[in-house]
Amino acid sequence: QVQLVESGGGLVQPGGSLRLSCAASRSIFFFDAMGWYRQAPGKQRELVATITNGGSANYADSVKGRVTISRDNSKNAVYLQMVSLKPEDTAVYYCYALLVRQNYWGQGAQVTVSS
Repeated sequence: QVQLVESGGGLVQPGGSLRLSCAASRSIFFFDAMGWYRQAPGKQRELVATITNGGSANYADSVKGRVTISRDNSKNAVYLQMVSLKPEDTAVYYCYALLVRQNYWGQGAQVTVSS
């Protein structure tokens, strides 16, 4: 079993920056992939970014150039650095992990972009 705990969400003004963190309850060294999804009110959950255990990153077109995903195996953590935030980035952000064909999700962190 894997527990994922997000932190770093909050209220930020348009154009601002935010860094989300996701801490795993066990070593992530053998995780096939980790990443971030988000869900805005009334919308389906959508991919934001993923990163494989080899370090290959994939980004949604809507966030390319504004978001960077990284993982630190020594800290069992994955991060999402977001810059130039827009009101449409407002959503609950969920940490995700894939291990041996099993998906794991965090409880979510609210990110609100508003002036």
